[in-house]
Amino acid sequence: MSSNNQNNTDDQQGNGPRHVAIIMDGNGRWAKNQGKLRISGHRAGVKSVRRAVSFAVSNNLEALTLYAFSSENWSRPAQEVTALMELFVWALDSEVKSLHKHNVRLRVIGDTSRFSPRIQERIRRSETLTANNSGLTLNIAANYGGRWDIIEGVKKLAEQVQEGLLRPDQITEESLTSQLCMQELAPVDLVIRTGGEHRISNFLLWQIAYAEFYFTDVLWPDFDEHVFEGALNAFSLRERRFGGAAPGGA
Repeated sequence: MSSNNQNNTDDQQGNGPRHVAIIMDGNGRWAKNQGKLRISGHRAGVKSVRRAVSFAVSNNLEALTLYAFSSENWSRPAQEVTALMELFVWALDSEVKSLHKHNVRLRVIGDTSRFSPRIQERIRRSETLTANNSGLTLNIAANYGGRWDIIEGVKKLAEQVQEGLLRPDQITEESLTSQLCMQELAPVDLVIRTGGEHRISNFLLWQIAYAEFYFTDVLWPDFDEHVFEGALNAFSLRERRFGGAAPGGA
């Protein structure tokens, strides 16, 4: 990973991001401000997802990763979780044909084994339909946690050691990266968080090591092309160092 980071310095300097990740926060507060139930905010958030994907396609991003449902979200009220699951099914059914039409490859990252067989089948069907598309890769992080991702990767390396395929001293950043979600994609360049909070919330802990961050008070249902464009403009003004020193040694 460290060697990749050095290569990325030249590629990214002064350019737009290749891979953007978004923590979609504020659905509940948006609904409360509207005097509506929380699920209304989540439904409104689906429209923002549609706008964000369209913007990403129009701006030739390689990958867009959206934090839809964290592994901690199961602790929410059962009624809200059930409604979220139904919304997830609806979104998969209603959006996948449009994604396919626009050459978008859909991937769901996270521990999908906890979802119902119905949802798991929808995920498999959607991923299969779009698997050969060559445009934007849209990653939906569902029942995802950054710590879970790293632990799963470590387990896979431990199995290789146990089987005699790998020595402990051969474990490197690159070998662990190769076992994590989205390992075949460009590293995350930019993380956007809506809703005014300044937290990572266990999202892509390994993959965002050298990412730039952009925080906005805009609640996710109000996130549109103008806000997205503002984030990209801010990114273009950043000087990315990837752990190195600034020119002049500062």
